[in-house]
Amino acid sequence: MSKSRFPTAFTILFTLTILVAIATWFIPAGTYDRTLNAELGTSVPVPGSYHEVARNPQGPIDVLMAPIAGLYNPKTGQANAINVAVFVLVIGGYLMVVKRTGAIDAGIARVMLALKGRERLMIPILMALFALGGTVDGMAEETLAFYALVISIMIRAGYDSLTGVAVIMLGAGMGALGSTINPFATAIASEAAGILFTRGIGLRLMILAVGWSFCVFWVMRYAAKVKADHSKSLIADMQKDNEKHFLRGVSIDELPEFTHTHARVLVIFAGSFAMLVYGVSALGWWMAEMSTLFLGSSILIAFITRMGEHAYIDNFLDGAKDLLGVALIIGVARGIVVVMNAGLITDTVLHWSEQALSGLSKVAFINVVFWLELMLSFFVPSSSGLAVLSMPIIAPLAGFSDVGAEFVVTAFQSAIGLLNLFNPTFAVVMGGLAIGRVPYQKWLHFCMPLVIMLFVLITLALSVSVHLS
Repeated sequence: MSKSRFPTAFTILFTLTILVAIATWFIPAGTYDRTLNAELGTSVPVPGSYHEVARNPQGPIDVLMAPIAGLYNPKTGQANAINVAVFVLVIGGYLMVVKRTGAIDAGIARVMLALKGRERLMIPILMALFALGGTVDGMAEETLAFYALVISIMIRAGYDSLTGVAVIMLGAGMGALGSTINPFATAIASEAAGILFTRGIGLRLMILAVGWSFCVFWVMRYAAKVKADHSKSLIADMQKDNEKHFLRGVSIDELPEFTHTHARVLVIFAGSFAMLVYGVSALGWWMAEMSTLFLGSSILIAFITRMGEHAYIDNFLDGAKDLLGVALIIGVARGIVVVMNAGLITDTVLHWSEQALSGLSKVAFINVVFWLELMLSFFVPSSSGLAVLSMPIIAPLAGFSDVGAEFVVTAFQSAIGLLNLFNPTFAVVMGGLAIGRVPYQKWLHFCMPLVIMLFVLITLALSVSVHLS
């Protein structure tokens, strides 16, 4: 399979930084008067108060400084996104420590062994587990390790490799689409929008539950047709080759044993995210406290599993290393906003947007935001990168239209989650399809009717919720 020539998210975002710097030489500079929002503890623009000021165009040095200033601005002393980047690195280390204990693999193995002979039930149960991973911690790249195992079991059960791909990709993808406490989407977007990530969680839970039901129905319907008649498989012409390829894989009888230690690790894992929600909603926690929670949880897990000092440090650093790109892309994305702010054109863009959206109803506004985020998601498939890029610009517009910022966050994560079910610029999609030996056009044939159903669901959920707010 040839390597994609589509530019990376880093290249796209840095190119946008250059274009924004050029724009500061031509777009009129301006600013809004601001007032303190007591609920959020931040200043927000006052509608109708925009006025022009002298230009402050940005040059090449400002462009090169932007990714650094996106994390920490040495000119102003402002921390910017460094707290978010540190949180990402810490949770990356935590997730790797949990993964290296084998508890997650063993937990899934126990489910598979319990359902041996009743493989049809594996579809909703595994999709629920992957959706849980998606909604809690944005499970994406981590799913690639499960494809060969799940596909081999699905083929043994009389299905095809596309069924196995769909179980994982739609399960975890729907979880990310309906993120509740996903730190890489919900938490970062809410932080950039200036709200607590627990706001709007009811709407997101509803989208998750209903959307997951749609996905399970769609996969089980297809799987039943394939089992009854293999000629109905969308990849029927590849059946013999796929059986030969995947049935040499791991046997269900070779799966790891689930121990009492694994159970304790999973209890701590679930308890950490429960404590995260309680800490943010009831104790006023934010990035520093959340980072401390996951650091402490990783140490506790290392202690109860007798991981050892060197193994713990190596595992934690490996996890942080895996998410270093995510941490850095947050700085690059925030750097665009830094250049816009320094060039005094952020409020000008807000003013133009306010004028363009004025007169739109609340329902029309939230749907325009959803469509805009869908378009942006194609170019920036990183949820954390797009959150930092778009939320500081779009969230203030919600106030002009009397729409809560939590609906903007939900529109953002629903849009990127929906597009990333089939986005060819998203490495997880193309990687999963490559492992599953499913041609991209076959995947589109399979999933597009479902994507349309989910699009309608999200549109209705956003429209009704905003109308009733």
